[in-house]
Amino acid sequence: MNRLALLPVAALTICASAGHAHAQSESPHRSEAWRTTSHVFVAVGATSQLLMPRMYFAESETTIGWKARWHVSVLASAMTLTAASLASEYGLKPLVEGYRPGCDETNQGGPGCATYGAPSTHAFASFSALGHGTSVFLVDTLKWNDGRFHGGALAGDIALPLVAAGFTILGRIGGEPNQESTGQLLAGSGLGLGFGLLSGLLYAMMQRPECGYDSGMICW
Repeated sequence: MNRLALLPVAALTICASAGHAHAQSESPHRSEAWRTTSHVFVAVGATSQLLMPRMYFAESETTIGWKARWHVSVLASAMTLTAASLASEYGLKPLVEGYRPGCDETNQGGPGCATYGAPSTHAFASFSALGHGTSVFLVDTLKWNDGRFHGGALAGDIALPLVAAGFTILGRIGGEPNQESTGQLLAGSGLGLGFGLLSGLLYAMMQRPECGYDSGMICW
């Protein structure tokens, strides 16, 4: 008799378990090709800030014309941008807890949902590189070169990181479901652009484009 009385309880338990399993969202399967695309182009944008030389117009007694100089000091800016991107990924994202497309409270932490999406770290990194290059170009053009324009500087400081940022965003929204939502990408892009502009402004104002003490190509 006692066993018969327990049957309804057991049935309810089984039904509840089945209902819970049914309610849990499936793990999203995202495109690895688009994911790789975003990885490649965010690296291109970041590398552009390391490899792009500073351009300046020399008007000395012996030399007149454009010169290119590579500055070791740019490593400080590059490390600052990298540190900010890591802070966004491991510090800000866990605080915001913005679910990536296809993720919710039932499957967060599982395959395809191992990390949160807001703000997008890829967008932050790519647009911080764009902001940094934009500030360097503007300061070099308007301040250090007295308004003289150099097409190569525009291509390396702005055009290249802009294209890289565009393909990074494309890689994050490509496929179904997307790597990140439009709002998450906009948040990362805005924060990254602002941080990059400030970082590039400080660097370009404090570091003249020429070496200042010799005619070497690399300024230590």
